[in-house]
Amino acid sequence: LVRTLKGHAHRINFIALSTDYLCRTGAFDHTGSLIKKGDEKDVEAGKKAALQRYNEAKKNHGTATPFERLVSCSDDFTLFLWHPTDDKKPVKRMLGHQQPVTHLSFSPDGRYLASASFDKKVKLWCGKTGNFLATLTGHVGHVYQVCWAPDSRLIASASKDSTLKVWEARNPKKPKTTLSGHFDAIYALDWSPNGTLIASGGKDRILKIWAS
Repeated sequence: LVRTLKGHAHRINFIALSTDYLCRTGAFDHTGSLIKKGDEKDVEAGKKAALQRYNEAKKNHGTATPFERLVSCSDDFTLFLWHPTDDKKPVKRMLGHQQPVTHLSFSPDGRYLASASFDKKVKLWCGKTGNFLATLTGHVGHVYQVCWAPDSRLIASASKDSTLKVWEARNPKKPKTTLSGHFDAIYALDWSPNGTLIASGGKDRILKIWAS
């Protein structure tokens, strides 16, 4: 055991790391490109490229806050921002949701954080400080998951109301698009790393692939 983080008053539903996207995509950029050597993909070149991407992102982040930050969400209606490598105490308690918070996701660039809740809302937070930025209103049922486009400009949300909604981070007053087609609650959601497709799955036992 390295460290125990305490603070929530109820069940923890999800945790997210600010570098999730970097770790997930490795040497691939948002276009799906991988460094090649001749006609063959070079594994060592790929590892080097992945490390280079990580270090460049860390440099661009600056030193005001730790590059790797952790956020947790809970049935206690709150989110907690942690700097787990520095301290076992939460940096910020993030308030605003009126029902259990089920899911959260950092934007690929780490600047923003989106959270989903049973209160039918998606909330947008500063990914560095945890400060509240905006409430995304439009769903009429519990929101189960959120995910980001690779360019950090768009957010998708999945809800009990059987719809997906796509929002613009810079203009979150109303959804940019509503995707209908599921016949029941949507529990699972993901955006392809190259940004071209969104996958969703729900209680209707169907997976759908959408062109973004």
